[in-house]
Amino acid sequence: MPDSILLWFKSFIPARSNVDRFERMRSCAGSLFGILLVGLVSYAILPHDTRTIWLIAPMGASAVLLFAVPSSPLAQPWSIIGGNLCAALIGVTCARLVQEPALAAALAIALAIGAMFMLRCIHPPSGAVALTAVLGGPVVHDMGYAFVLSPVMLNSVLLLLTALFFNNASGRRYPHAQQSAAPHPHQTRDELPITRLGFSHEDLDEVLKNYNQVIDIGRDDLEEIFMRTEMRAYHRRFGQTLCASVMSRDVVVAEFATTLDEAWTLLQQHRLRALPVLDRGRHVIGIVSRSDFLEHAGVEVHTGLVAQLRALLHRVPFTHSEKPEVVGQIMSRPVITAQVDTPVLELVPRMAEGLHQIPVVEADGKLAGMLTQSDMIAALYEKNLAAARGVPGLRSVA
Repeated sequence: MPDSILLWFKSFIPARSNVDRFERMRSCAGSLFGILLVGLVSYAILPHDTRTIWLIAPMGASAVLLFAVPSSPLAQPWSIIGGNLCAALIGVTCARLVQEPALAAALAIALAIGAMFMLRCIHPPSGAVALTAVLGGPVVHDMGYAFVLSPVMLNSVLLLLTALFFNNASGRRYPHAQQSAAPHPHQTRDELPITRLGFSHEDLDEVLKNYNQVIDIGRDDLEEIFMRTEMRAYHRRFGQTLCASVMSRDVVVAEFATTLDEAWTLLQQHRLRALPVLDRGRHVIGIVSRSDFLEHAGVEVHTGLVAQLRALLHRVPFTHSEKPEVVGQIMSRPVITAQVDTPVLELVPRMAEGLHQIPVVEADGKLAGMLTQSDMIAALYEKNLAAARGVPGLRSVA
């Protein structure tokens, strides 16, 4: 057999999946939970007679998308609701107007795809919904446009509600916002610092436009994959510098019950932007910054700033007070933290988005140090300087 034909046959073999066992089991469990719940609820709501359809087959295909690939643009709420409803409406209409089943089925599919493109709700199982409306037999035909509401809309809404609950409960963000670009934290027209030297949002938009195909992945996910690939390539070329090797270890901290005037004094005395807040076991439970003080002081304009801040810091000599008295009442939570073995480069996007410092914790959650923008700049400078001189870069710290 010629090599070209052999290669052609090999192109049909799918690539090895990178999904771990837990994610596979999560998808299977979600589909089981979703279809079972949709079937039971629909059966309980709808009349029990031979002319009632309480669960349609396309819901199985929708379950694959909503539970196995919940980040796909084809699996978002508007995709399943809008796609299934418009496909059902078109399918019923074609079945009524076109007597030839084969032609009616073809028209239903083609028109449904066109409508989904126009309404931006492409959902592959919706094609099966349109086909069911045409070829579902006398029971479906007798239902007429009632088929659109029940079972199509009923099944779709129930499956969507199940996906919303199950995906978020099992650690998968859903719905997955299809963001066009990350907003600039300072609301200016400049690109984010992380994108000024790499590819920009406009670069990605232009490539996607020229690609001119529907891609079954969200734009924000695609951008994140590219950024992580760049980081991986950097790690491979220059090695890794871990947080443990560059973080500040002598960290000034506060506790939940630290008074506001004490915490403010620490910030001023050590010229810090923020203090990590610890419990008695030295676990990070929050972080208090200068911004937190100004926000709770009600400072909106420069006029009266000193007086408003002084009023916040002043202790009330009573048991109860309407204003905050301790750090735990104004600290920000939850806190973005890093592990001691986290590569510094992975935190660059976080810092570029506006964070000035990130607490570094041990595996048990206890504070180990603090990584600031200054620490990161120094580490990256030394790393690139060593590479430019041909000296081996800093090695990973165990």
